[in-house]
Amino acid sequence: MIALFMLAGTGQVFAQAELMPYGNLNGIRIKGQLMPFGTRIAVAGPGWKKVGFTAKEKQKPKFERKGDEEIVNTDIDSLHLTETVKDIGKGSIKLTITVSSHEDTPLDGIYLSVGLPKLVFNNSQFSSDEGPLQVLTNFSLENEHQLAASAMSFLAPKQSFSIKSDTTAEVLFKPEREFIRFYLPVHSGNVVNGQIYSRSFEIRVNGEIDQTPAVLQLDTSKHGNVFAGFGGNFRLQNPKADPQVIDYCLKNMRVAWGRVEMPWSAWQPDTTAAPTILDTAQLNPHVRNAMLMARRLADKNIPVILTAWFPPEWAVVGKLNFGPTPQGVWGNPLSNAALPRIYRSITDYILYLKSHYGVDVAYFSFNESDLGINIRQTGEEHDDLIRGLGAYFNSKGLKTKLLLGDNSDANTYAFIYPAMNDARARPYMGAISFHSWRGWGTETLKKWADAARQTGLPLIVGEGSIDAAAWEYPAYFQEQSYALEEINLYTRLLAICQPLSILQWQLTADYSPLKGGGIFGDNGPIEPTQRFWNLKQLASTPKDLYAMPISNTCNDFSCAALGDNNTKQYAIHLVNNGTERVVRLSGLPISVKKLDIFITNSQSAMKHKTLVAKDGLCDFKADQRSFISLISR
Repeated sequence: MIALFMLAGTGQVFAQAELMPYGNLNGIRIKGQLMPFGTRIAVAGPGWKKVGFTAKEKQKPKFERKGDEEIVNTDIDSLHLTETVKDIGKGSIKLTITVSSHEDTPLDGIYLSVGLPKLVFNNSQFSSDEGPLQVLTNFSLENEHQLAASAMSFLAPKQSFSIKSDTTAEVLFKPEREFIRFYLPVHSGNVVNGQIYSRSFEIRVNGEIDQTPAVLQLDTSKHGNVFAGFGGNFRLQNPKADPQVIDYCLKNMRVAWGRVEMPWSAWQPDTTAAPTILDTAQLNPHVRNAMLMARRLADKNIPVILTAWFPPEWAVVGKLNFGPTPQGVWGNPLSNAALPRIYRSITDYILYLKSHYGVDVAYFSFNESDLGINIRQTGEEHDDLIRGLGAYFNSKGLKTKLLLGDNSDANTYAFIYPAMNDARARPYMGAISFHSWRGWGTETLKKWADAARQTGLPLIVGEGSIDAAAWEYPAYFQEQSYALEEINLYTRLLAICQPLSILQWQLTADYSPLKGGGIFGDNGPIEPTQRFWNLKQLASTPKDLYAMPISNTCNDFSCAALGDNNTKQYAIHLVNNGTERVVRLSGLPISVKKLDIFITNSQSAMKHKTLVAKDGLCDFKADQRSFISLISR
């Protein structure tokens, strides 16, 4: 194995553990290239009949970084887990797990679960405790078995993995379809109240760094939907910290679309008529500030989406439910008996916003009503609302349309089908919307592109980002892995879904792309983060370009292309998820002689250079782990 470990021994080599904020490792990066493997912490009950794992949105973890050390604190049942991951050398990390129990609990054990992808390691050689190498296919992986060892090594043709524990223990192998899965005990057997258990592991990886040149092929002969530009959510939740973030974002990036809150429960808390106050200063402060936010966007000619979260109690069935019930049900359904008052209440708000603040609302929605945040609907009820409220808007002379969907994530696409297939609802729908928190698979995203094509409606990503629980561990916003995965998703959305806009959640202090100014407890000066520069770079796309096909030969790239053959403007966005490599872009119109290239990564903030194009070709270097944009002059 020493020979393979020395492959990357020349030049700059560094390890970077890719740790998720809930405690799972995706692998270790060398020169930006991921050497993939997976870890999670497993808590197995007696006989493995009940097993808990660290996973996204399964616990309530806390994440922090101290230099080259990352720390996750989380709980599984009565166990408190602290996981520390520290880079210790080239391709090497030290992982320490400490567990404390709050009560006596019968267990099979607590384990570090490791999964090696079979696509990489299925034909590897294996050794334990410095023993002789043996071909892994001769090692039984089809049946559960145990092996006493303190160290194990796997040597595949292009990658190696080794792990060493601070003590010898029985390692448990369990067969899986896609992974070589084994469990290293942190503690075996029952746990005792107040007892602390700890174990450390050193993990080392290496492999070939693939720097094969990449070829991008642009096709300007075809174009799809228009991209108006990048947008943002402006739901006000932090009166002290929100203004500085909003000011900075609106001053320093082009915002094409905006989404604001309708504070419905504060607008009409009881069944009396909605306010007819002429002096807007007398409005409920929450309502007034939300309306002022809408006017600020309208004054900048930014189209406004109005969304309601919290309903008044008179408008729903049952006592207001602000979180999941023990049965896992969120939100409240609308009261059918109250529908006439509901239509009037919402319409009165939009009319008031227009008459007193000069704001024309483009689209209205209930937030994530497929899930129940905070109004819960079936697809059929959503269809009924679009028809009923849409017709009421029309009767009052409003041009406001309803969003079809505004779903909690991409996975729940079936929610929109009743209204999508109802010709009676079509005149009242202005656009389709979903939120990008979950459902990133290509086939799932294509469902939304197909819905837009079938209805002829524009598609909007009403809330854009990647982790709906990240507000619980905001230190993770500063991590390179969050910034790159977020912009990687946006690039894929541009290519697959061809949206009219992607609206960042949020351009306020909530999920802030800035740091300092008291945000998340950071009292330093307010300043942009890598995430902000990614968003600004995307927002720098010239407005109203059309989606265009682009192909690429690199698996580590995500690409999207936009252009307009009439104005001769083109923009190519590229996320390099791996190591640096040379790129050749072909298919540019002969009229394009120069391009501006912008590069954002952990070291650069929209670093700018000028590229020369000749005969439709342009060569450039894609820096490792970077967001790269090329915009024609």
